[in-house]
Amino acid sequence: MLDFPTSPSQTRLVVAMSGGVDSSVAAALMVEAGFDVVGMTLQLYDQGATAGKKGACCAGQDIYDARQVCDKLGIPHYILDYESRFSQAVIDDFADSYMRGETPIPCIKCNSQVKFKDLLTTAKDLGAQALVTGHYVQRFMGAEKAELHRAIDPSRDQSYFLFATTQGQLEFLRFPLGGMPKTETRDHALRFGLKVADKPDSQDICFVPNGSYVSVLEKLRPGALEEGEIVHIDGTVLGHHKGIINYTVGQRKGLGIGGGEPLYVIRLDPLKHQVIVGPYEALACSEIRLKDVNWLGEIPHAPVSCEVKVRSTRPPVPAEVTFCETGSAHVNFLTPEYGVAAGQACVFYQDSRVLGGGWITR
Repeated sequence: MLDFPTSPSQTRLVVAMSGGVDSSVAAALMVEAGFDVVGMTLQLYDQGATAGKKGACCAGQDIYDARQVCDKLGIPHYILDYESRFSQAVIDDFADSYMRGETPIPCIKCNSQVKFKDLLTTAKDLGAQALVTGHYVQRFMGAEKAELHRAIDPSRDQSYFLFATTQGQLEFLRFPLGGMPKTETRDHALRFGLKVADKPDSQDICFVPNGSYVSVLEKLRPGALEEGEIVHIDGTVLGHHKGIINYTVGQRKGLGIGGGEPLYVIRLDPLKHQVIVGPYEALACSEIRLKDVNWLGEIPHAPVSCEVKVRSTRPPVPAEVTFCETGSAHVNFLTPEYGVAAGQACVFYQDSRVLGGGWITR
């Protein structure tokens, strides 16, 4: 994992530090191993919007915590203002995706467009041989290229959120925590005497105060809560809603149309401002289309049999993936999947290895 041609003392590593226990331990382990370590934290959004907010990452308190850890380890710490870049690449995309009736995953965009792109470039500018992060994934050297694999601890595995990592980025990245459970990470934090040892994990989208993404969308896109109809798949109007951004495919609770058979959100129609509902069996999906496909390695010309995940919380299922020259792909499930939503990621696996993935289209 930490294979370099030079000795540790002659090898500079930049560690992406969010202020949490994971990235802090990653930095401490690198210092302990004797590397020339530089800590780097990104300021990604207006810190005033998240003042006092717990459960986020990259907030004002987190930047302070990262600085404290670097002082404890005796390494330099830099803060990079990426607020404008983050707003364009992540927040605007998040808002636009919801307005298209999709269910976005901004953390993937942040990793691929900011952390593993802009920050990686800065690390190289500083003469680093690698960018180290606290993600729970594993990187192994294959016969010819670096490979991305699931973390040893399934409950902590973050490979779904890193599918858009390119082969070039993967060659430069290192993930020292992927081979250990979270309990071991916290044990290391205590051993190193880090004040963040007991700090809770981030849970929410970092730029969404109190988990209320609807209030954020109202500010970003006035008119996002335009009312419309709740329509059964047979065409019957069952009620009205206060904005399609309040719903996601597969949702059952909170529809406001009590009585009768259980109904689920089948799809969203942003043009007609309609929420389409129906019975559970109507959620069955046998095939999907993907855009912006990323494949780690050479894209195969023949269909690939593998396992795919269509949501971070769902287990992988058998499927066949066929690639197109336009950067898109067609996925056929061996058995129907339920609750597949546009805007989510579909990630390809072969055993523990991540082959790549793409974005589910409408």
